[in-house]
Amino acid sequence: MSLPFRRNLFALLLLITFAVSACSRKPLVAAAQPKITRPAGVLRVCADPNNLPFSNQRLEGFENKIAELIGTELGEKVEYTWWAQRRGFIRNTLKAGSCDVVIGLPTGFEMALTTAPYYRSSYVFLSRRDRHLNVTSFDDPRLKQLNIGVQIIGDDFSNTPPAHALTNRHIVGNVKGYTLYGDYAQPNPPARIIEAVSDRDVDLAIVWGPLAGYFAKHQSVPMEITPVSPQIDAPFLPFVYDISMGVRRDDPQLHDQLDQILERKRQEINRILDDYGVPRVNSTNGGAQQS
Repeated sequence: MSLPFRRNLFALLLLITFAVSACSRKPLVAAAQPKITRPAGVLRVCADPNNLPFSNQRLEGFENKIAELIGTELGEKVEYTWWAQRRGFIRNTLKAGSCDVVIGLPTGFEMALTTAPYYRSSYVFLSRRDRHLNVTSFDDPRLKQLNIGVQIIGDDFSNTPPAHALTNRHIVGNVKGYTLYGDYAQPNPPARIIEAVSDRDVDLAIVWGPLAGYFAKHQSVPMEITPVSPQIDAPFLPFVYDISMGVRRDDPQLHDQLDQILERKRQEINRILDDYGVPRVNSTNGGAQQS
């Protein structure tokens, strides 16, 4: 996976907004830092206070529920370091030592030591069910006529993978961008794109699956959710990603404990993901799983 798209994925997953400055294209020279010692009896979680369905300060997100499960298994009290998951999030939380685990990161994320993945999700096509659009592919010719909403990252309008896929097919003039930063003074800024579909501001949106699955259930009309295809667009533009937990690279002990819990509590974690409508795709054949 290329660095720009790994960047954009982390942005999408977590408010979906990534610390772009902390993962620049230039090689980074790491200064020697003292090892950070975790306090005994406490699992310190790095999280966003306003980022459903992932997390919020009222502990209503699925990452909050999974963190509680992990804390119970470790016999540790869960405490949070709250930080808006935007520019500088990892640098100011996990790497600063104010917390010890991020519950949702792309597997293999460069700035952390990631666990085995505990779910795999996809971008999805989202539309009102009463429109009967049934769009399943970026190659559907109707995408040239439909009004399409896509997610963009930050004030510089960086493009997410769906925006690139549409641009590669010369689908531009009928595309409307919805920034993932949004108005942070309002609850759940990333929900605006789902509301736009419900309100008929756009015909169709292409959204990261966990966002679509959760907020679609909260709309006043039934919504249709379909994983996009192809899963990997030419030349190499993935739309399906494995999601892990992440710890500091100097904390392999916590990493190994988390891996063991993820394996042992797989069914309970899947039930939490189901409760939040997180769409998953099969890691072996690419087929859709029940969500």
